[in-house]
Amino acid sequence: MAETAYVPTKEDFELLTGRDITTDKNFASQSYWKGVAIIVTAIILLAIFGPILSPYGYRDIVSYTDEAGKQVVAKGISPQIGHAGDGAFDQYTFLFGTDDLGRDQWTRTWHGARVSLIIAFVTIIIDMIIGMSYGLISGYFGGAVDAVMQRIVEVANSVPRLVIVSVLAIFMPKGMGLVIVALLLTEWIGMSKIARAEMLRIKEQEYVLASRTLGAHSMHIIFKQILPNTIGPIITQVMFSIPTAIFTEAFLSFVGVGIMLPQCSIGSLIENGFNNITTLPYQILPPIIVLALQMLGFNFIGDGFREALAPKLEDM
Repeated sequence: MAETAYVPTKEDFELLTGRDITTDKNFASQSYWKGVAIIVTAIILLAIFGPILSPYGYRDIVSYTDEAGKQVVAKGISPQIGHAGDGAFDQYTFLFGTDDLGRDQWTRTWHGARVSLIIAFVTIIIDMIIGMSYGLISGYFGGAVDAVMQRIVEVANSVPRLVIVSVLAIFMPKGMGLVIVALLLTEWIGMSKIARAEMLRIKEQEYVLASRTLGAHSMHIIFKQILPNTIGPIITQVMFSIPTAIFTEAFLSFVGVGIMLPQCSIGSLIENGFNNITTLPYQILPPIIVLALQMLGFNFIGDGFREALAPKLEDM
């Protein structure tokens, strides 16, 4: 005779009490990046609107008329909490002070942050498109195509960035264009490697094989079907590449081959502050703090994206 299947009843279960089972402690501990995102958003907004809040442009040399009626340049005014000067600037406060030439550091700092962010976002978006397309095509076709394309990547990756910059400095004028081209020639490599790895993981799945069987074009499969499934790791790489681009711009401007004065960026402001550190030590602090917040902020946001889009079992 067949045995009757046992049907559980409510008496077989015991309600857990006195224990908080509603909160994932590990997930809650990783929510710090949301606060960092607010800081990064604030920096971006200040980079856009900060210079507008000042009556002086980033090139304007501030001057005032002293008690003797003489026109005086406002050089080296330290950061002010109240009114700046002895009644000379009743309508404006120099929150970051003025530099050695009498230019408003508030305006120059946020204008420099704007330039650095523009360079970073423009180069990273272009690098993402180039690297993503290169890696996806290389991984999809495989074989001889992949072998040739990866040898090109290895050669490009083996050339030091400083060598590339030195060569570009011979043929290009110093400035934003040189920095952008230098970043375009180097930052796409990491994108291509991630895109290729994702392609190798996905291209043998059933829906891709079905599309091939039905006669779908290779470009349609790559960019319409596979690309949407690889966008997570690529976005994460983009977030990590932004601080790299910001630091590269700052380094190139600091050593004198990037943004040149009187145009300003975070790097050129740090370089100018370093030159005057013995006489105006406060001048170097605003651009250094903004640079640190930008790099840390985007790195932490990248960590947050990585945890959200590619969680690891050991972190659960």
